[in-house]
Amino acid sequence: MVTKVQKVNPEDFSKEELKEACDILKNGGLVAFPTETVYGLGGDALNPFAASKIYKAKGRPSDNPLIVHIADMEDLYKVADGITENGLKLAKTFWPGPLTLIFKKKEIVPSSVTGGLLTVAVRMPAHAVARELIRQSGVYIAAPSANISGRPSPVRAEHVIEDLDGRIDMVIDGGSAGIGIESSIVDVSGADPVILRPGYITKAMLEKVAESVYTDPVIESRVIRKDIAAKAPGMKYRHYAPKGELVIVEGDIQKVTAKINMLAEEKEKKGCKTAVIATNETKDKYKCSIVKSIGSRKHEASIAAGLYDILREMDYLGAQYIYSESFDNDILGGAVMNRMIKAAAYHIVQA
Repeated sequence: MVTKVQKVNPEDFSKEELKEACDILKNGGLVAFPTETVYGLGGDALNPFAASKIYKAKGRPSDNPLIVHIADMEDLYKVADGITENGLKLAKTFWPGPLTLIFKKKEIVPSSVTGGLLTVAVRMPAHAVARELIRQSGVYIAAPSANISGRPSPVRAEHVIEDLDGRIDMVIDGGSAGIGIESSIVDVSGADPVILRPGYITKAMLEKVAESVYTDPVIESRVIRKDIAAKAPGMKYRHYAPKGELVIVEGDIQKVTAKINMLAEEKEKKGCKTAVIATNETKDKYKCSIVKSIGSRKHEASIAAGLYDILREMDYLGAQYIYSESFDNDILGGAVMNRMIKAAAYHIVQA
C-alpha cells in the first residue's frame, strides 16, 4: 500500500482538498488527520471492517476502545443512548473541544469499535479540518491516535508517516497539533461523571459544570493494571513509550537533579547513550551529554505540547536510557504525568 500525503492549511483550505480523503473513508479506508490534540487515525465508525483495519494498522489490542468523532451535536443522538443530564451539560459546555464523553451506545455502533463494551466514547473535535472531514465524508469517524500502539502519540504528520507509512491510505498534513496530549475522557453513562483519562479539560473545569466529578482510581495507580476492563483508551497497557528505557525521578527538584546526574553518570560510564528530560528552568543543572528541555514550569501548556515531541526526539538521538523530572499533579501536570508514567512503564524513582 502506498500512503498518500495531502497537505492542507487549517486556516484556509477547500472542500476539494479533502475530497479524496472523504472518498477513502466512505469506502472503508483509513485516513490520518490533525485534531487540536494529536493526529487521529480515522475510519468509518459504523463499519466493522474499517474498525478492524484500524486495530491491525496500529497493532492495537482489540479490547482497547476507539473514540467516535462527530461534527455536530445532533450526531450524538445517532450513536449514544440514555444521554444523561451531566453528559449533555458537559457536551454543550466543552464541545467542540478536547473532551471525550462516554455514553451508553446505540446498537448501530459495532462492538468492534467499543472494545466489546456497551458504552461508546464520543468526541466533537475543534479542529476545522477534522470537523469538515466528518461532515464532507458523511461518516462518523472512529479515531485513536495515529501511531503504532504503545509509541508516543503523533503531533505532526511526520510522526504519523514514521509509524504508519504503507499501513494506511492517506495522511492529511495540517501542521502541528496545538495541545499535544489526547483529550480528557469522562464517563457520563452513570449517575456521576468519572474521569478515566486526564487532559486539557481539567477536573476543576468539569466541576464548574457538573457536580460530584470523580477520578477513577486506576488513573492514580503506580502499577500496571492488566486485570481491568479498559473502559477508555489509555487505561490499560504500556503507552506513549520511547524505544529507550524511561525513568521518572520524583522529589524536591534539587534532589531530583542530583539523583538524575548520578544515575546518568553511572550509565554513561558503562558506555550507554543516556539523555535527560529537563525544563527551561533546570536544563543547565545537568551534566549528561544529552539534555533536552520539554518546556517551562511557568507555562504547563508548553510541557504538555512538548511531551510527545521530546519522547520521539529521544528515539532519533538513539537514547538507551532516559531520565526525566516529574511534574506536579495540578492543572495540566496531572495529564502530563499520566502519560509519562505509562511511557516509563511505571518505573519511578524517589530522589
